[in-house]
Amino acid sequence: MKKIGIIANYKKSRAPAVLSQIWSKAGELGLELYADECTAELLEGAQPVSYDEMFDTVDVVLALGGDGTMLRAVRELDGRDKPIIGFNIGALGFMTSVAEDSFDRALECLANDEYDISQRMLLHCSVLRDGKELGHYHALNDAVVTNGPISRVMTLDVSANDEPITSYRCDGLIVATPTGSTGHSLSAGGPILPPETGAFVISLICPHTLSSRPLVLSDDSKVRIHVMETAGDILLSVDGQVGQDLSLDDYVEVKRSARTVSMLHLPGHSYFDVLRQKLGWRGKSI
Repeated sequence: MKKIGIIANYKKSRAPAVLSQIWSKAGELGLELYADECTAELLEGAQPVSYDEMFDTVDVVLALGGDGTMLRAVRELDGRDKPIIGFNIGALGFMTSVAEDSFDRALECLANDEYDISQRMLLHCSVLRDGKELGHYHALNDAVVTNGPISRVMTLDVSANDEPITSYRCDGLIVATPTGSTGHSLSAGGPILPPETGAFVISLICPHTLSSRPLVLSDDSKVRIHVMETAGDILLSVDGQVGQDLSLDDYVEVKRSARTVSMLHLPGHSYFDVLRQKLGWRGKSI
């Protein structure tokens, strides 16, 4: 891992100082760094490259920021087979697993090819209207059918593998991967799925019945969401970053993508250590 592409959240106040630290350490280790245009503006003397040029050249992509920066890096990769490592200068940082006090060590591990790899599933989401596909997306975290700026109840018919599940009256619905189970879905009361779980979860946003509960499905399921009733705007949001407006009688199909994402972690990384730290669980590492 000698050639590293950096995608940073340039809006973080700590970004310039941290980038300077990374740049200096990389020079000591003989690593070559490539920065996208916005990241390069924060580093004196850095030459910006396009995403296409970066991804054609580097061995690994370093996302500096929070989980949103990781999601942006995955979206920009667009299926290219390049591993990603997350350096956290954000808030929670479930995916950006390298803490600031371990940045130098992480660069040393990359230089020495010492790391663990976690393969993460993606969702493939399609929007269908009158039998025609209007758009498709890939999601690392989740696909969310939600209302617009004014909260209005909607009715969604949901099926799995063409078998009806039920009709939900709710403010929205989330289909989350195991990676995304600690995001929007968790806030809506969904369960936590470890990354290697062969499943995804359907969680509801403000269901209008006490009987509605999160539903875990096998990752070979094809979920079909039919917009049956809505009193206002409604849209599909993918990883909170891209998506499109939906109309009455539209369908959203969600299934496991053939693509995956390779995430790098430092040796000894523990998913449950991360949960204990981020969620304030009691107990300590063994």
